[in-house]
Amino acid sequence: MTIQTNQVYAPSEDVVAREIEGELIIVPLVGGMGDLEDELFTLNDTGKAVWDLLDGKRNLGEVSAALAEGFEAPAGDIEADVLGLVEELAKRGMLVEIAAGG
Repeated sequence: MTIQTNQVYAPSEDVVAREIEGELIIVPLVGGMGDLEDELFTLNDTGKAVWDLLDGKRNLGEVSAALAEGFEAPAGDIEADVLGLVEELAKRGMLVEIAAGG
């Protein structure tokens, strides 16, 4: 799976996300998503910031640029982190790619 900055992603309808004690917990609504040993996935503050921007409208480059405004890190590092997280969550079925124009 190759994730690129021009792609648009949104949370899958097969998961629900809840913030508990400062962490974002992603819970599958269906069994057997990906190759999960345990089916919960936890995101820290940075991961939550990425998740919150994955609205199905912004491409990953725009998500990275928005994060670069709020975090003191090189833009290239932020972009690499965004692409890596999205790839992991997409592999697990927690994010879905939105078709261009959709």
